[in-house]
Amino acid sequence: MNLNFGFGGIEAEFWRWMFVMTRIGAAMLAAPLFGAGGVPMQARVIVTGAIAVLVCAWTPVAAPPLLFSVQGLLMVMGEVLVGLTLGFVLQFSFAAPIIAAEIIGGAMGMAMATAVDPSSGTQSPALGQYFSVVLTVIFLAFGGHLLWLGLVVDSYQVFPPGQTWLGQDRFEMILGFGSTMFATAVSIALPVTLVLMVVQMVTGVLSRSAPALNLFALGLPAGVLAGLAALIASAPLITDQFTDLSATAIEQTRSVLIR
Repeated sequence: MNLNFGFGGIEAEFWRWMFVMTRIGAAMLAAPLFGAGGVPMQARVIVTGAIAVLVCAWTPVAAPPLLFSVQGLLMVMGEVLVGLTLGFVLQFSFAAPIIAAEIIGGAMGMAMATAVDPSSGTQSPALGQYFSVVLTVIFLAFGGHLLWLGLVVDSYQVFPPGQTWLGQDRFEMILGFGSTMFATAVSIALPVTLVLMVVQMVTGVLSRSAPALNLFALGLPAGVLAGLAALIASAPLITDQFTDLSATAIEQTRSVLIR
């Protein structure tokens, strides 16, 4: 059970390095930016290994003496749990624009315009791709990726190996982030949907006053044009909302690490 290749201290540091990479790799796999399908696996491994070297130098993390024993495997599973949790919390914030895009696209009549999401490989609205790109650019410009990686490194102080059970309170807190995600999505979609509702009401009045008009030929182009105009007009507001969303993502991740 105790693997030994005869290299002494070098081998011990190697297994320690591999053990530290477990939490960091799981966090990057679950995070929306680092775990995207377009990021090469080699790049993830290189970044994970580089961060693990720094963690080994900064923190007194020790690998279990019997890594492939029951206790060692439980410690590895605990590392994976903490890493996946830190990445999953970040996913909540990045899912809010996708939900908002579904609401806006359905009101505009653009629900049929879908594209393959490169990060997940599933179908998502074209407007959601635009929101995701904008949020990613703002998050990177905000330095959120560096702050998030710093929180992953700080997690070794809060959850040292062997003490990685998050507890019921933290799981309830993480589930509560879901309500924040839906509320944020509604606030993003609200200005555009209000404009679209007014356009649909006007279209309905016109169709009742002039039955000869084709409702579908008039309503669909009017909804699309009004939606695009509302998106352009609300672009500064959406930018501010995405900036606040980036800060909220970091704060939610930090709240998981509070003792």
